[in-house]
Amino acid sequence: MRDYLEDGYPFYAYDWSSPLYLRRRIARLLGPDDILLTGGTSLSFDREDRIAGATNSVFAVDAQARLRGRYDKAHLVPYGEYLPMPWLLKPLGLARLVPGDIDFTSGEGPGNLTLAGFGSIGIQICYEIIFSGQTVDRAHRPRLLFNPSNDAWFGSWGPPQHLAQARMRAIEEGLPIVRATPTGISAIIAADGRLLATVAHETAGAAELPMPPALPVTLFARLGNLAAGLVMAAMIALAVALRRRER
Repeated sequence: MRDYLEDGYPFYAYDWSSPLYLRRRIARLLGPDDILLTGGTSLSFDREDRIAGATNSVFAVDAQARLRGRYDKAHLVPYGEYLPMPWLLKPLGLARLVPGDIDFTSGEGPGNLTLAGFGSIGIQICYEIIFSGQTVDRAHRPRLLFNPSNDAWFGSWGPPQHLAQARMRAIEEGLPIVRATPTGISAIIAADGRLLATVAHETAGAAELPMPPALPVTLFARLGNLAAGLVMAAMIALAVALRRRER
């Protein structure tokens, strides 16, 4: 069954359920001021109404069953969400490691969803959170980052590493992060990297806290990975100076 949340697709794209029906099912679980951020797939079509592409996306659904925004994943997983160098690999019989005939297309990069009552929420889907310096829209700094992820692929060793990388991004950017995963480790991370709440690996549960505050803009948030380059240059200069002094 293909469950799509967006209206306006050609009729053949839907199975038995309509997107409005699905959104209403979701809305029944929400309070009057709640907004759900949920993963899904968005489709695009050519002039003949044939599927031309798809995106791995996060949708915002409100209590009135309306879509309030969408973010499309920009950093796609090679061999998982797309096949790199298809001109070379397809003739060799290679394909993506997951089922489906269509490669995902990438979004525009770090972006926010501005939601009534919540403000500007930055979205980073799954392993996008590991890319230092590429997780935040510099021109429109959000109040927090939301990082939904499916870590079930990586056994017991992957989730702790993924969580540690998310904590590092929080420290770098001075922004809290909310991680939501189907198999754990889900977490609410403070802007200084502290774990405020967690749901353990392969444990059913939920975490509920007030939205943690952001910190003032950090030096890294201003300079990005240029900051690491400046530190490296300073260390090289210091090493050269000490060497000359020894002579």
